[in-house]
Amino acid sequence: MASTSGYSIRDSMMMKKRDEFQDLLEERRNSSDLRYAFRCYSPVLYKELSPCTASSLKNLVLRSDQLRFVMSQVCQETGRAVVDIQEEASAILEEMAHNLQLSTVRFFAFTLCKVFKTLFRSICVNEEGIQRLQQVIQEHPVVLLPSHRSYMDFLLMSYIMYTYDVALPVIAAGMDFMGMKFVGEMLRMSGAFFIRRSFGSDKLYWAIFSEYVKTMVKNGFAPVEFFLEGTRSRTSKSLTPKLGLLNIVMDPFFKGEVFDLNLVPVSISYERILEESLYARELLGVPKPKESTSGLIKARKVLSEDYGSIHVYFGEPVSVRSLSQGKIDRSQFNLLPRHIPRRPSEEISSLVNDTAYRLVRAQEENMVLQPWVLLASLLLQSHHQNQVTALDQLTEQAVWLRDLSRQFGAFLHWPDDVPPSEVVSSSLSLHRGLVKISEGRVQLALDQAEQSDPEEPPRAATPEEELLSQAVTVLSCASYRNQALHIFLRPALLASAVLAASSNNKQEVFNSFSFLRNMLSNEFILCPGATVQDFEDACFLLVKTGALQVSQQEVVVTETGHRTLAFLTSVLDPFLQGYQVVCRFLCEEATEALTEKQFVPAVRTFILKLLLAGRLRYTEVLSSDLQKNSLAALMRLGAVQKIKGAEPGTLKVNKVMVNSLEDTLGGKLPTQKAAVARL
Repeated sequence: MASTSGYSIRDSMMMKKRDEFQDLLEERRNSSDLRYAFRCYSPVLYKELSPCTASSLKNLVLRSDQLRFVMSQVCQETGRAVVDIQEEASAILEEMAHNLQLSTVRFFAFTLCKVFKTLFRSICVNEEGIQRLQQVIQEHPVVLLPSHRSYMDFLLMSYIMYTYDVALPVIAAGMDFMGMKFVGEMLRMSGAFFIRRSFGSDKLYWAIFSEYVKTMVKNGFAPVEFFLEGTRSRTSKSLTPKLGLLNIVMDPFFKGEVFDLNLVPVSISYERILEESLYARELLGVPKPKESTSGLIKARKVLSEDYGSIHVYFGEPVSVRSLSQGKIDRSQFNLLPRHIPRRPSEEISSLVNDTAYRLVRAQEENMVLQPWVLLASLLLQSHHQNQVTALDQLTEQAVWLRDLSRQFGAFLHWPDDVPPSEVVSSSLSLHRGLVKISEGRVQLALDQAEQSDPEEPPRAATPEEELLSQAVTVLSCASYRNQALHIFLRPALLASAVLAASSNNKQEVFNSFSFLRNMLSNEFILCPGATVQDFEDACFLLVKTGALQVSQQEVVVTETGHRTLAFLTSVLDPFLQGYQVVCRFLCEEATEALTEKQFVPAVRTFILKLLLAGRLRYTEVLSSDLQKNSLAALMRLGAVQKIKGAEPGTLKVNKVMVNSLEDTLGGKLPTQKAAVARL
């Protein structure tokens, strides 16, 4: 089956050279921040419209035909008075709506200048991307879709737009920020509008939310900005896109209310992530701290740290009109009044889904990878093999991996005018909290167990605490390795398939590839219906690098290809073992009363026992993200089901099917010795 998205790695590699970057902080270091904050700000606007005030926008929403229709429905269904419903609608809108004030934006511009210059060496932006954006904003409504790896993302986006005189976006934000006294209102006045994390079957809330967003899109008052992944990725892998907001912003085009709509993917790449250890702890079950102003003030100690550079790449605008050509018959909307809500047709759902995957892939393709990402990959593999690497050997491996990733089409920021040994030393220095260098040998810094309360006298850590402390370092390191997974994923799936297949037969290798790809499609961005395309892309890359020879009938590893295949299979191994161990847990430990809520704590306890007994090799399998993804895959494949009528979220496990999947993933869990021998 061919790719439905029509997106091919080969196509992306044939694209023109990527844009050059400009450092925004260079000018800020040499001129007045106050003058910058109070400079003349006159952005170009959509069709030269005057920006709409926040109160006018709310009035437009409350008077809209769609909202009136839904309010009358709610009145009939609940028997409540019209006035009550209208008051509730006004209150919801008051809680939700942004209140963009230029004075607040100027305050943020001044403050962020100070913060960014302290934290980062540079903030590099592709100016050609900004110029493309300035052009399309004048012609059609624009939706900005940044990647989401840090709390810093939306502040950074608005800072860049202000710097380049681009219309400031209105930004979808979670209600969590509203709990932050003063800061919540400041964010609202800098363009954030707040939405509840879930509002299920609340028909009125859904109608107000969708009408609020559509009104901004239809009138082009400002670019709308939201995160396609829905939430921050705590693993630095791209998350499966959420389709709710994308459906809403594309709807005015389908209904003929706008001529076109431009979707702009934005890739934000951090050399060092501010929240790295916080994310690792969350993945290990330490609750996420509640957003609060006092927490923000306490976090000011990060200002004494060096977080390297940020690269922000504004991708090519994607025209919804072009995407829909020949796929959507918009005349269907002429048959009913447009204000009557209805479910999207199968064609529209399919297009929105394909578009979402295409946009997340575009974000991935334009992520700028730092040398540390490659070093983290190599150091993790050494750690898994219980090896310590000499610094000169690590440099040689890094240069080899640099060349391989470039051949795979990576967007790599590796300064070629600097000796590799200096590039490596500089990267290790920036991430010195994660690595230990002693007598010219490098390894992960695993002996830095933190005392939970510095006020308390130190005490001996239990084996579980020691293991979890080490896991924080491993998962922090893995989050950097994960930044490069989109580069290695398809070749790694093929490498693992070659290893798993019982012969060189191409069809057999493809079947194995197809199984692994399907199994891991909750874990990575793998476009639905693109299995053949991905297989062909993987073959193309591994033949291009000389690792494989592929004919009509056979897939054969070349003599020089073993090093490449060993690296690639090691990239996927932690994920495969994670899925295996979840299958093992469900077969051995799952009770009939196991619920979805109990699953992660129970599987974590099971994994800790196996790790402490030396029966598991990868500390990474403690990641709750990996555990949830493997359960989602087993539910998608029908091996685990939710039981209706029982306690909410109760799981029914088909142990025969789960056992069979575990066998296919690699059979019995290897002992420590057997695992090393397998490499």
